[in-house]
Amino acid sequence: MSDKAQSEAERIINELMGLHPKGFDMTLGRMRRLLETLGNPQNRLPPVIHVAGTNGKGSVTAFSRALLEAGGKSVHVHTSPHLVNWHERYRIGVAGGRGRLVEDTMLADALTRVAKANDGQAITVFELLTATAFVLFSENPADAVIMEVGMGGRLDCTNVVDDPAVSVIMPISLDHQAYLGDSVELIAAEKAGIMKKSCPVVIGQQPYEAARDVLIETAERLGCPHFVFGQDFISFEEHGRLIYQDETGLMDLALPRLPGRHQYANAAAAIRAVKAAGFGVTEAMADAAMADVEWPGRLQRLSWGKLVRQAPANAELWVDGGHNPGAGEVIAEALAGFEERQPRPLYLIAGMLNTKEPLGYFKAFEGLAKQAFTVPIDSSDAGLDPVVLANFACDAGVIAEPVSSLSEALAAIGERTAGDPIPPRILIGGSLYLVGAALAENGTPPA
Repeated sequence: MSDKAQSEAERIINELMGLHPKGFDMTLGRMRRLLETLGNPQNRLPPVIHVAGTNGKGSVTAFSRALLEAGGKSVHVHTSPHLVNWHERYRIGVAGGRGRLVEDTMLADALTRVAKANDGQAITVFELLTATAFVLFSENPADAVIMEVGMGGRLDCTNVVDDPAVSVIMPISLDHQAYLGDSVELIAAEKAGIMKKSCPVVIGQQPYEAARDVLIETAERLGCPHFVFGQDFISFEEHGRLIYQDETGLMDLALPRLPGRHQYANAAAAIRAVKAAGFGVTEAMADAAMADVEWPGRLQRLSWGKLVRQAPANAELWVDGGHNPGAGEVIAEALAGFEERQPRPLYLIAGMLNTKEPLGYFKAFEGLAKQAFTVPIDSSDAGLDPVVLANFACDAGVIAEPVSSLSEALAAIGERTAGDPIPPRILIGGSLYLVGAALAENGTPPA
């Protein structure tokens, strides 16, 4: 996409953001009203894989897409938020090949028609953007749609597909408590709201038994065939390979391209979900998918670009958008695995929104990170003050210092590590907004 073409869709979205609130409305009435005006495009989709969860939604979406495309299927994908530009939220399936990010003229046209159909009525920007996904996906042929929930599930505006091919619930932990409830049981009940009567459900690995129980009970009450990680399917590493097993047998696969042991369970959930959605999955397909899967901004290593040049010589520079305690735990576990294989001093560069729980996030890095540098999130008006964020990190047992920018943080790490025999490992994280800004500043294009 050229900058000129890209700016047209962005211009329309910026105009909509000036007219409508950005956040989540947590009601489906306005969404259904708009979709009715548009001719109910959500009812004219290929089989839908609907994905909810606190963490792992993006990864299981990426694995599911890789699996289907390895089998020659065309796949539409809707995710949120984006990292660098709005077009990342809409991937259009291509027959027999890898999907592509939506072209600007196509996105601008769909946005214009959705806004016209809404006719100035009260609605959120997220609802308009989601309606745009339904329009795009209904008008372009494909074999499958993967639809990621924005927040929660029961009242999320993606939850208007009445008969998904499969509903997938990934790990649940505390996040968005103001909207979803202050316990994992309440949050699980909200996420379980995407389950539909008699439609298959895949339940990914759950860190909390109480959440797992709520999901299973809901599936049973609705008469949903359900497949639970650790009970009906499982995955583990053996001799440098990923072993996947379910009721139909065993697959011996390459380890996932996405780093971190948590990705083994995410890959397994995707395999079981694609099968539950009615698609065949061969061992060759799954093996190819493990090698080809990509998911930008999630434990992604940067090997070139402006920020890499600003980092200390030979440093490892990683970005990850995880932003809640559960994400902090799996990221810290992955980095601890890196430390076992190749020891390096770990430094954090963190920015977070004021709606998140910094203490729990940083607690996961206690004893692992040498120091954190906290930065503002310029791309969001809800960014937490770096001084306040540094205090949270210190309370969690991580030495922290506020700075004004990513460049200042990298320079400070360079000063701290000057003369050290081992170059540092640096993680930029705590927010997808910060990761998006880092990728843009580094010059890393969206996939």
